[in-house]
Amino acid sequence: MSLINTEIKPFTAQAFKDGKFVTVSDTDVKGKWSIFFFYPADFTFVCPTELEDLADNYDTFQKLGVEIYSVSTDTHFSHKAWHDSSPAIGKIKYTMIGDPSGLVTNNFDIMRPGIGLADRGTFLVDPQGVIQFLEVTAEGIGRNAAELLRKVKAAQYVASHPGEVCPAKWEEGEKTLAPSLDLVGKI
Repeated sequence: MSLINTEIKPFTAQAFKDGKFVTVSDTDVKGKWSIFFFYPADFTFVCPTELEDLADNYDTFQKLGVEIYSVSTDTHFSHKAWHDSSPAIGKIKYTMIGDPSGLVTNNFDIMRPGIGLADRGTFLVDPQGVIQFLEVTAEGIGRNAAELLRKVKAAQYVASHPGEVCPAKWEEGEKTLAPSLDLVGKI
């Protein structure tokens, strides 16, 4: 079953953010756009490149009113150790959720069965707590923050412009579509 257009499930988890351990819950997510960025494990190879890419673009996400939550089944202690030891991870200002129980990972149905690690999955949650898009890639395929930003802008545009949709490769400021009977077969 797809999680698109479903509300996120309740959770509470420990996280590392801004040099502190913090508690994060589903209620913290409500009222703003949020990205849940699941990855397999700390101290690995593709994961730090993706997390650094997000860190390099974090200010742009913030300007769009989007909070980022990276999530793995490591502990918040492991996140701190990784943050303190890796130049790439040391750039991170967003919240790094530790999910050793797998509650958050299972809530988003992104846990690898029998392995205890998250798949490489990205979820955009709207201010009502509803999942607007998700993407899952195989272990060796890294994600791109610039493409994620484009998708966030499209989702925000559609949310604020009922009756309009964004076509393929849509960029902010470009023409959108207004689906109607007159448009059928003319694209």
